[in-house]
Amino acid sequence: MASGKSSFKLILGSSSMARQRILAEMGYEFTIMTADIDEKSIRKEKPEELVTALAEAKANAIMSRLQNTGMLEKDAHTTLLITADTVVVYKGMIREKPCSKKEAREFIKGYSGGHAAVVGSVLVTNFRTGASKGGWESAEVYFHDIPDEVMDNLIDEGIPFKVAGGLMLEHPLTLPFVDSVILIL
Repeated sequence: MASGKSSFKLILGSSSMARQRILAEMGYEFTIMTADIDEKSIRKEKPEELVTALAEAKANAIMSRLQNTGMLEKDAHTTLLITADTVVVYKGMIREKPCSKKEAREFIKGYSGGHAAVVGSVLVTNFRTGASKGGWESAEVYFHDIPDEVMDNLIDEGIPFKVAGGLMLEHPLTLPFVDSVILIL
């Protein structure tokens, strides 16, 4: 952030390491607050609708918690909340975080030498005005063959259980096997 006092407080409604790193690298100071919602209870057929609904549900849960605890009234600064969600679409099926080592391996093995779509949403909510603005984007990701050893190392690190589709593209073990990422317009 530029020098001087900020006129707003930023809350990242996400435990995503990638989202935290992006804001930190941009120089923003922020508070992390997770929504603790049951994401599996929110279902939509289209991935764009699902990630949008999940980002909205996260924002609503965090706003409700802050209002119920009186934390918003204590802070005189404008507060911005950023919530987001991501899913992977592979062979027409929506994939969220894998639930087991077996499922994580199946996910990653399927991408090896193939491709999948990543659909993500972001929602920014201004607590003072109540205004929210968001959107979604999609990209097609093409992979080189991913060796079994790399899959094992990722699973041993627990990485697949923290990210939609079980594969963090920017992870140092994964990145060499990403052939290309093409934004879908």
